[in-house]
Amino acid sequence: MTTSETTGQSSPSKSVQPQFTTNPYVGILAVFLGAGLATLSSRLLSVGLPDLRGALGVSFDDASWLPTAFNMATMFSGVFIVFLNAFWGPRRILLPAAAIFAAASFLLPFALNYQVMLALVIVAGLASGTFYSLTMTFVLTNLPKRLIIFGIAAYAADIVFVSNIANLLEGWYIDHLSWRWIFWNAALFTPLMMVCIHFGIPRRTNAEPRPSWRGFTYFSLSLALLYGALDQGQRLDWLNSGTIVGMLVAGLFLLGATIVRRIVQPNPIVNLKFLNTRNIIILATSIFVFKFMHLSTIVLVPGFLGNIQHYRALETGHTLAWVALPMFAMVWLVATIIIYTNSRLVLALGLTVGAICCLRWAHVDTSWSGNSFEIVELLLSLGLAGAYIGLVSSIVLEALESGALTSASNVATFSGFMHLMRIFGGQIGVVAMTRFIAVREQFHSNMLGLYVQSGSWLTDHRVRVLAGGVLLRSSDGQEAQQRAATILGLQVRAQAYTLATSDGFVLIVWVVIVYLLIMLLLRPGKITFNDLRKMQ
Repeated sequence: MTTSETTGQSSPSKSVQPQFTTNPYVGILAVFLGAGLATLSSRLLSVGLPDLRGALGVSFDDASWLPTAFNMATMFSGVFIVFLNAFWGPRRILLPAAAIFAAASFLLPFALNYQVMLALVIVAGLASGTFYSLTMTFVLTNLPKRLIIFGIAAYAADIVFVSNIANLLEGWYIDHLSWRWIFWNAALFTPLMMVCIHFGIPRRTNAEPRPSWRGFTYFSLSLALLYGALDQGQRLDWLNSGTIVGMLVAGLFLLGATIVRRIVQPNPIVNLKFLNTRNIIILATSIFVFKFMHLSTIVLVPGFLGNIQHYRALETGHTLAWVALPMFAMVWLVATIIIYTNSRLVLALGLTVGAICCLRWAHVDTSWSGNSFEIVELLLSLGLAGAYIGLVSSIVLEALESGALTSASNVATFSGFMHLMRIFGGQIGVVAMTRFIAVREQFHSNMLGLYVQSGSWLTDHRVRVLAGGVLLRSSDGQEAQQRAATILGLQVRAQAYTLATSDGFVLIVWVVIVYLLIMLLLRPGKITFNDLRKMQ
């Protein structure tokens, strides 16, 4: 992401001034609504994919590309828009993007065919990608310093709550309304966001140099293609798929072109040296670790309940609500604690609590239901709140201490890097966990198969017991034997998946332990939120 001609109207190192308005809190509500709607739309599309396939008659392969395309589009615009914000301001970006997002979301259920739906999903993803990136930057530049920690708490409640409530909401839409509300949810609430933008976010009056369209396009396209390859890799068998190989090669080529362009024509508005500090790298890694821990409720618990207990989205949603709803109380408690303690300590404690919950869930067996997870989820809610607010708070303090808010280039580079870690690092975690579960399920299936063989007296005894249970519903003894063998195979598969899920929880524990050891390398911070609270 490198250079192009600049207008020369002002220097990229010009100090960033807070954009105070008469209604700054309305503007903050706007960016929170945007972040929540973008997250919820992505989750609803993923969670509601089976219902979409059934309603539209779309094949499994075609349907799987809908959330991938949405997130690829979000990836393309997400990092790029951070730099555009430094020169155009959030109002000029968010108002048209919100209008496009609302229109695309409204039109999606009326798509004439799959190709039109895919195109509209891409448009919606490009528009919603602008919402994530500008949230915390706007909060930091518009809230009084003493209230920043509570802005972070509200942001944490917004993102974590929405991520865990999507199953419940999608299930309710399917049972009481229709699949169309997977898309119309955004169309309904985005106009409220636009009203808040209009009254709460000011027009940018100062002109800044134009960003490098070509350099950023190379970089953004490379991220989108690499994201798509990672998202579809497990389904298409990685390098055995020409599609995956093509996306990886194209993505890596564009990334290489970005690096070459950066070396040949460095862009003064991108200050990569600013990120060359130990604390920033370690704290940025905490975003990946948090999102990996969050996979316990985003991937592992829903996957187990769906595959083993055959829960529908609404039933899974009732279970995950035990994480989502307590967040509204937990975040304010954690924010208050951070004021009087240390944000890094709270981050470490939050991760530790989350790891303890995952260690408890590692004892999962095929008899567990949604109720088996609920009590521990209350504790996990505290852990997620502590980890998320702790990591964002630590990153904000590091930004203030290192001068990240003193120039447009520093703000854009710092925000862009953290946003890249959030969306791309999160996808790496999903891919790693999905692949890990698949490999471990196969391993456990093979190991169990060693003890479930025809001719073994234990196997034969199990088959006879099962055959006796289904004999009355079978035409003869031979059919009962066949049905018993099928049931035994399903039981082996269920046990293998359960053991793989247990391994997934253990993997999260080890990732947290390794990161907690890395945190010991952090240099002491000089600013605390208690210091900021005293500033008027």
